[in-house]
Amino acid sequence: FCTFLLVPLMYQPTLISLVVLLFTLSNIVYGGKILIYPMDGSHWVNMRVIIEELHSKGHDITVVRASNSWYIKENSPHYTTITIPNTGGFDENFFGEFILSKHLKIQREQGKSFWTELKLQSSMKETFFEFHKNMAEMITRVLEDRKLIQSLQDAKFDLVLTDPGIGGGTILARVLHLPLVYNVRWTIQGEAHLVIAPSPLSYVPYTATELTDKMTFLQRVTNVLAYILGSYTLTSITEPNYKPIVQRYFGPDVDYNAFFQEADIWLMRSDFVFEFPKPTMPNMVYIGGFQCKPSKPLPQDLEEFVQSSSEHGVVMMTLGTLVAELPEDIADEIAAAFAQLPQKVIWRYTGQRPSTLGKNTLLVDWLPQNDLLGHPKTRAFVAHGGTNGVQEAIYHGVPVVGLPLAFDQSDNLSKLKERGAANTVDIVTMDRNVFLESLKAVVCDTFVIQMCFLNGYGFKQSMQYTQETGEEITMTLSCPFTIGPKFCHR
Repeated sequence: FCTFLLVPLMYQPTLISLVVLLFTLSNIVYGGKILIYPMDGSHWVNMRVIIEELHSKGHDITVVRASNSWYIKENSPHYTTITIPNTGGFDENFFGEFILSKHLKIQREQGKSFWTELKLQSSMKETFFEFHKNMAEMITRVLEDRKLIQSLQDAKFDLVLTDPGIGGGTILARVLHLPLVYNVRWTIQGEAHLVIAPSPLSYVPYTATELTDKMTFLQRVTNVLAYILGSYTLTSITEPNYKPIVQRYFGPDVDYNAFFQEADIWLMRSDFVFEFPKPTMPNMVYIGGFQCKPSKPLPQDLEEFVQSSSEHGVVMMTLGTLVAELPEDIADEIAAAFAQLPQKVIWRYTGQRPSTLGKNTLLVDWLPQNDLLGHPKTRAFVAHGGTNGVQEAIYHGVPVVGLPLAFDQSDNLSKLKERGAANTVDIVTMDRNVFLESLKAVVCDTFVIQMCFLNGYGFKQSMQYTQETGEEITMTLSCPFTIGPKFCHR
């Protein structure tokens, strides 16, 4: 600043312009080294979009993956990989089998009741405990491989980008003393907002309660009880798996909760177009819908099928990456309802062909979800309510018929329903008539208008969000220190 004052007044504007230009150029040409510790499954879909954006900005990307990963490919033009031997039970069928063999089975056998909910919580606890045990074993293998740790230190990475739905990335970042960025919807301690930001339970609904920000007294009591039960369940799932690792490598006095909360930037995979109002924090960056993009042309066979629907259009159905088949009787009820529609139907389904399948329904092993949602003839989306699918439906303005199966899916769908852009159906108790009426209602103009209303609020800016996400991480690379100095110093 003192040097600036010594420059003659007439040259100061030129100097300012030069400094700004040099700073801008430095951001363009500086390529950082980023270590990615991702979560598999649908979470990888989001992470891959960020990786591709970072790669386009000139950053060098290294991804830590498990040897039995089914989504994270070992070879890619956008990143190099470090593959960790992993012989645990978490694979492509892990959660799909849980949903079909345990979750749905319990509900169908015992019906809706308080005791059923407790049994579901117990079943979910058992499944997720096994999952996090496997993830804890994986990060332990990384930390015990001294050659690998030394090579990571020698590589001089600039930061770690991780999905805190698993704890390994946070632990590795602390061991390497690197800045930490979260690509986050969930952490091992719960939904990200509830974990890091002030969240008054009087108007911030707890996950899976299907409540809104306007609660009665009894609903608030329900919300508090759900929070207590949910927090206890999550703690009993994750803490026994990760806390021993934290204490072993960082000492017994480390604040376990703070350890996983002090990331430098939280890239929040949510948006207030969709969320209810709630407090936020200054290091939260909202990127909800950033993975959404304009549709591409369909494969020729699908395009011909879609065009054959004439003015009625098409309905598409998929239950996400984890569930591609259903119990036979449920599939028959769904197929029978589809057969009565004037629309054509494209259904991702790999189970036994339903006996009631109509001529208007095409079964496929895989479908281009984003491209079908963006097709002008798509009238409705039958979905399980996963975050990615809901955000893509909003982006393309397609109303939803929701069949929530587990996790936060009922919550996502209830938010859409509250805004008049979705119907939900209980997959356990529904029959063909209930499902058909829900489909007919959603295809009507009212639901389409409401979804387009949500779409107009800003989800079309998702490509801008993707670019801004890359810029946020690039800015973090250029910072001389981190926000969380307790665990990590530059």
